[in-house]
Amino acid sequence: MVRSARVPAAALEAGTPTLCRSRTFGPLAEETMSRYWSAVVHGLTPYVPGEQPKLDSLVKLNTNEHPYGPSPLALEAIHAATGDTLRLYPDPNAEALKASLATYHGLRPDQVFVGNGSDEVLAHAFLALLGQEQPIWFPDITYSFYPVYCGLYGLRHSVVPLADDYTIRAEDYLPGPGRRAGGIIFANPNAPTGRLLSLPEVERIVAGNPDIVVVVDEAYVDFGGRSACRLVDRYGNLLVVQTFSKSRALAGLRVGFALGHPQLIEALERVKNSFNSYPLDRLALAGAVASVQDEGHFQACRQKVMATREALAVSLGALGFEVLPSAANFIFVRHPERDAAELAAALRQRAILVRHFRLPRIEQFLRITIGTDDQCRILVEALKEFLGRCVCHPGGHP
Repeated sequence: MVRSARVPAAALEAGTPTLCRSRTFGPLAEETMSRYWSAVVHGLTPYVPGEQPKLDSLVKLNTNEHPYGPSPLALEAIHAATGDTLRLYPDPNAEALKASLATYHGLRPDQVFVGNGSDEVLAHAFLALLGQEQPIWFPDITYSFYPVYCGLYGLRHSVVPLADDYTIRAEDYLPGPGRRAGGIIFANPNAPTGRLLSLPEVERIVAGNPDIVVVVDEAYVDFGGRSACRLVDRYGNLLVVQTFSKSRALAGLRVGFALGHPQLIEALERVKNSFNSYPLDRLALAGAVASVQDEGHFQACRQKVMATREALAVSLGALGFEVLPSAANFIFVRHPERDAAELAAALRQRAILVRHFRLPRIEQFLRITIGTDDQCRILVEALKEFLGRCVCHPGGHP
């Protein structure tokens, strides 16, 4: 049974990483150190990851981690890999993992690229495939690492506004007179909204841009969407990126992969082998291969997450929240009468962490990771207490 306990804000803040303070040594101030930075570093606005406080008894619903453990087969494989062979470098080509992923997705190994988490795969894709003369297009509300990559590599980009209901409109990504992209990337389901673009609409974007690469970031697709990987053999300009961090519950291993035409994969390999020839260690390779082979655990756990998501959406709707339709392992919600920052702070005082983005158009939303049923009940009870009402809804959390 997970229990919520009030925790002083200062204690929670102690677990919050800082960007510069921890890198300031002795009496050297940030201003002194900055004179050694390159022009690129001076211009960067780094990505800020979700908080990882080092405290027990938290209801942690802020970083979209899986509420259930990895495959037992994966854990066994990782344990088995902790022997004398750790003195040896891992397979730089990750051949066993590429073969497993190719078989699983009905492709060939030369259509698979693997990296140290999907973030590294995406970073390589920006450099290898999206850095063209025209700007990169991506939604105005999406994964906030995309503009960071553009800043890091000096790539031009143009944001495409989501519709008023926070959906991606395929027609907005089609070229027109005096208007074309150098590359397109979008998350599907989108983050942090959770909204899904149907596979026919994804195909419409890919087919409508045959001269540029379209990257579909499918970190959350296993929680309710249809993967575009089935389009890879049809379109040479499509790259599909996925991760083991979400539906495979292996965020601690850092394993991501891409599926696409062999020429796109070769471009990624060239960047990878100019940066880090060994992105995946022996434990990650062993665990990932075993995870792919444990279909029963994968299906059972993702179904549990989806069922809890729907129940939580009902419960929060009964409390007056607007809940956007979600095909991810999180929901995006706002309350018409309560400020989102106020709600996040109130939950934090009860040792419940959710994600609040202080960004245009979504500053009144909270992103809530789907936890266990028990964690979601605690969340709902805390919100009931704070909102000063008690609402029960058939089929929802009590």
